[in-house]
Amino acid sequence: MTPRDMVLEQIHHRETKPLPFTLTFEDEVGERLDAHYGGPAWRERLTPYIEYVHAVDALGWEPIDEACVRDPYGAVWRIDRRPYHLESPALSGPSLDGYTFPKPEDFFRPEDKEEARRVCEANDQSFMIASLKWGLFEASWRLRGFENILIDSVAEPDFYAALLDRLLDLYLAFVEYTADMPVDAIMFGEDWGDQRGVILGPDRWRRFLKPRWARIYDAVHAAGKLVITHCCGSIADIMGDVIEIGLDVLESVQPEAAGMNPYELKKKWGDKLTFWGGLGSQSVIPRGTPGEIRAEVRRLCSEMGRGGGYILAPAKPLQPETPTENAAAIVEAFTHQAGT
Repeated sequence: MTPRDMVLEQIHHRETKPLPFTLTFEDEVGERLDAHYGGPAWRERLTPYIEYVHAVDALGWEPIDEACVRDPYGAVWRIDRRPYHLESPALSGPSLDGYTFPKPEDFFRPEDKEEARRVCEANDQSFMIASLKWGLFEASWRLRGFENILIDSVAEPDFYAALLDRLLDLYLAFVEYTADMPVDAIMFGEDWGDQRGVILGPDRWRRFLKPRWARIYDAVHAAGKLVITHCCGSIADIMGDVIEIGLDVLESVQPEAAGMNPYELKKKWGDKLTFWGGLGSQSVIPRGTPGEIRAEVRRLCSEMGRGGGYILAPAKPLQPETPTENAAAIVEAFTHQAGT
């Protein structure tokens, strides 16, 4: 089987040996691994099971100065620090009066779409994902500010619903623009959860986000593509809901968040949803020993891989705080189970 075939087998809940995996890392970690291995040749051992392309720039930053950029909604971001953060939102109050909403074309990048087609053709053995990055909740607080949008969801529900409807129209246009590319899946980035649970709360998530995401997922499926959503934090309380509206793959699976133990998720939902991630980026990766990392990877392969429905990966790209020996242990464990 090709790498693409193996990913598809997992998504269709059929076991493969080895498990498909992804391993991404911050540049600093990659440079330290180059030094550890005496050069970059180790990177060739990372089978390209999954490759990404994009034709829509969901951020669309335009530079203001060396520190700040403006996005297509009109929000200003400071990007010279880690992490980048919202400096001033596009909307100062809970109203769209006098505000010119961006058009879908403001996010389209025809040159990126042509390049994406070339990348797809050059990687026809890999599972191809078109990334749309940030989603409805993420975009809504980019427009109003994080605290403000949470208040709006309670105090100004009609405004929040109207704002989400405008964003829904945008994202349906994004899907339509993307769906004619030769990709297997469309992926969204939408952090519904923090470490404790669903940020809006399950009831408000169901009221505001669930029906709108159902329409987006339906549009993706109508185009013959699979739906993948990246979501950090805990969404244990709405796992049944995301399955109900058609999510095919949940990416990140952050085991340190409440209710997100991957082994428990697998037992409860593993026949209905594919999990991608699960190796703890806040626990075993920065704080464990290489031996503990190898043991956890073996367990993930054995238990999460049973019956299919799993793609092996860290919950996050390897961060700068990852010790070099731990990063190397992940490389060895991932590629050893893959026989490379």
